[in-house]
Amino acid sequence: MNLGIKFKYQYLHFFILALLLLITTACGGGEKKTEPIETPSATATPEEETRSYVLVDGSSTIFPISDKMAQNFMQDNPNIQVIVGISSSGSGLKKFCIGDLDIGNASRPIKKSEIDLCRANGIEFVEIPIAFDAISVIANQYNDWSDCLTLEELKTIWQPNDSEKINNWKQIREKFPEDRLSLYAPDTDSGTYDYFTDAVIGTAGKSRKDFKASEDDNIIIQGIESDRGSLGFLGLAYYEQNKDVLKLIAIDNGSGQCIEPSQEAIANGSYTPLSRPLLLYVNKDSLEKMPSVKAFVDYQMDVTNKGVISEVGYVPVSGTLQVKVKEHLEELTTGSVFEGESAVGVKLIDKYLSEKERKQRGGS
Repeated sequence: MNLGIKFKYQYLHFFILALLLLITTACGGGEKKTEPIETPSATATPEEETRSYVLVDGSSTIFPISDKMAQNFMQDNPNIQVIVGISSSGSGLKKFCIGDLDIGNASRPIKKSEIDLCRANGIEFVEIPIAFDAISVIANQYNDWSDCLTLEELKTIWQPNDSEKINNWKQIREKFPEDRLSLYAPDTDSGTYDYFTDAVIGTAGKSRKDFKASEDDNIIIQGIESDRGSLGFLGLAYYEQNKDVLKLIAIDNGSGQCIEPSQEAIANGSYTPLSRPLLLYVNKDSLEKMPSVKAFVDYQMDVTNKGVISEVGYVPVSGTLQVKVKEHLEELTTGSVFEGESAVGVKLIDKYLSEKERKQRGGS
């Protein structure tokens, strides 16, 4: 099934099921309820504590993982409904931090402002790195002049400087044709946009504004496919699903080597700085009081299910990091290891090791 059709169907399915669950709850309780479905809080009722559905929303990058995991999980657990929505990291975390979700998916770490929103609403969370991804830089399939761009060229293209704006390919490199340059990217609420601008420009959310933006990654793909002078970026899985109609651009980060994003390049660290962790934010109350939520989170963390992550084009968390993340989950360790800061250039395992463990690891 085409990803665009599937995503739209899944998003509609999310709201239909949520509405049905709300109606069922209102009728069963003998009391009219008009408020939206919310994840449990410290004052959750017994009915809420035993509910058999899980609400997930957020990053479109993580959607393929959550969707496939949910489908497999529901086959094994037919009494539990996992409702997976798709929006953006920013939208998902806003819903999560006001208590409307059990799990918020994000393709960049939670921001300080979002941590403050969670705190203001009494939402404690457990942060779970679920996989590693790469942001792929993509062009029209008929682009026959550019196979590799440098990180500095990307910065020049996307810099927020109206007086030196790049409007055609020849301005990027003399040997390129004088074709109009059209830029496509996720909208500014997207974790992919935040991470890309952080890694390339040096500040998250800072870039030129005259690009064609959408929260629907498939619209971005369609735009690039139909525009010969196009250039854009998306999570690797979306390129992999559409590589027959797109061109992948390798990136030289200053090393002199042109590296394409791939599972191997993500795993060995050679595709930097555009590789990143993908994160789940799980409501602590939901984990403690909702067996359905705990079961689904445990299912995603189970090493026997990591093949799903590779299948959709990402790299599973493994080794020592997998052990440390599971310890955080089992101990219900709350908060973000990033503390509201950037993940660009961060070696994630170092965030989970003590100073003594880091020294031992460095000497081994």
